Amino acid sequence: MSTDPLLARARGLWEDLARVPVSFAPTGGVNVVVSPESWMCPVGWVGVMALGGSAIVAVPSESAAVIVRDALAGLPVEAAVDAAAVRAVLPVARVLGPAVLSYVSPEDFRPVAASSTVEQLPGHHPALRSLEKTAGHEDTAEASLDEITSPAFMVRKHGKVVAAAGYQAWPRRTAHISVLTAPAVRGRGLARATGSAAVTHALAAGLLPQWRARPQASRRVAAALGFEELGAQLSIEI
Repeated sequence: MSTDPLLARARGLWEDLARVPVSFAPTGGVNVVVSPESWMCPVGWVGVMALGGSAIVAVPSESAAVIVRDALAGLPVEAAVDAAAVRAVLPVARVLGPAVLSYVSPEDFRPVAASSTVEQLPGHHPALRSLEKTAGHEDTAEASLDEITSPAFMVRKHGKVVAAAGYQAWPRRTAHISVLTAPAVRGRGLARATGSAAVTHALAAGLLPQWRARPQASRRVAAALGFEELGAQLSIEI
């Protein structure tokens, strides 16, 4: 399957998340739109999403739109989701990201062989909270396992959950994948095993799996499962 259908679905999702009419320009460039209630970023922030060579930007006010349009007009699309490049042209207070967005089709998915070590349990299972404490605040916040709407797919070692994955149902029939592994057991394929189970479940439901990652290790897991990197997201407080 070519990346075009995936790109079209991904763009449709993020256009919806802007919460006002906006579209990715087919010939490239950056489209800035005023949307105080955008779901692309925290409230009051600027959300930038670049996919397939063009970008949309949601800003909280008309005054912010003037500043952002002028600042980003001189940047190539890829620089609009580069924190250093944006800091050079905008008065940035805080930044989240950039995070790379990857997607996979059923045809390109490379699942891990089903294993009896991966358990399927309810997404609110208390064992997840124990894993989050072990992983630490930063990694836990990045994974957002507390927001999954799917079952949780877990691996235990000595009775303790050391890796888990699931997904949150997003608009446009999208499954936003969450994966978390305890620091002591990283690099052993557990993220790939649990992530594969979550993606398998999402695809069986006819959903579009979305993998958002900042760490290189997470990006490597996504690539191993067949995900293709199509764009990046950056959130800015100005």
